[in-house]
Amino acid sequence: MSPEDIREYHAHIYYDAETQRAAAELRAALAERFDVALGRWRDEPVGPHPKAMYQVAFTPELFAEFVPWLMLNRRGLTILVHPDTGQDVPDHEDHPLWLGEKLDLDIEKLRAFARA
Repeated sequence: MSPEDIREYHAHIYYDAETQRAAAELRAALAERFDVALGRWRDEPVGPHPKAMYQVAFTPELFAEFVPWLMLNRRGLTILVHPDTGQDVPDHEDHPLWLGEKLDLDIEKLRAFARA
């Protein structure tokens, strides 16, 4: 694999009842500042993600500006950033970048999806 295999990146912004407002503020700031695709709010765990979250998709060209901004403005939230190479298991298991607390993803759900 090489960096040229990365089609885009995904940032998963995790939240709970206590941090949902911070997640909403961060989402608004992202929409205002960056040309990104904001996914829908997922108030229940979905796929390999153990907590409520929303996804932000962004281009490789935006990485150098976007990720440092997230590091400095994450409002105490846990964020997973991973590449999208079309190989979900290694993208989430072998190549993640965590901002804040590292959560345990359910990689078996991704493996089952890949086998289907």
